[in-house]
Amino acid sequence: MTSTMASSNPASTLIVRHLGLQEYSQCFAAMKAFNDQRSSTSADEIWLLEHQPVFTQGQAGKEEYILNPGAIPVIKSDRGGQVTYHGPGQITAYVLVDLKRLKLGVRDLVNIIEQALVDTLAVWQVVASPRREAPGVYIESGEKIASLGLRIRKGCSYHGLNFNVAMDMQPWQQINPCGLGVTMTQLADLVESPPGIEPVSQKLVEYLATGLGYNKYQTDNSDAVLN
Repeated sequence: MTSTMASSNPASTLIVRHLGLQEYSQCFAAMKAFNDQRSSTSADEIWLLEHQPVFTQGQAGKEEYILNPGAIPVIKSDRGGQVTYHGPGQITAYVLVDLKRLKLGVRDLVNIIEQALVDTLAVWQVVASPRREAPGVYIESGEKIASLGLRIRKGCSYHGLNFNVAMDMQPWQQINPCGLGVTMTQLADLVESPPGIEPVSQKLVEYLATGLGYNKYQTDNSDAVLN
């Protein structure tokens, strides 16, 4: 799939924004504002970015899962799930779509996101799969390589996924990831020639777009949505 110019009908368009390295709180506020302001004709969007180091707690987040945050800030979020870590070298993809318009349920969206991650990993010959009882994607040895957490308001989604590509893994030792006691891994530790963020992001967004029912999308490298 290649990107293309937007359709004249915004509701039939998917916009993919490449936002670079961003601070979490600003993106969190921007996502909520986007969701609050969108209408039935607003285009769906995927925001691709990396975050400055931060721990986030989902709505069910328990304080005891933050073992030793040190100098890394902890921010409470309104997404589903427990505690997770965001940092440079990790792809964060925020999936801002109108589920009613796409005729998708929440479980459908979770399945689409997880399958896109599985398909992306397969490009680099890494076998992975989801677990229904513990959302996210896990490699064959049981280590977790990608997490997801969503919020649905007004029939639309925000938040999304975190995919460990080539990051400093030490901060994961400072929390109990997702409250599962699971070991985290990343793509760079599983392949001989680790890819950069850009080619992995490209494959991921192609699979996400296809899963959501879009055969084309418009790219936008402006961070104006955050201002």
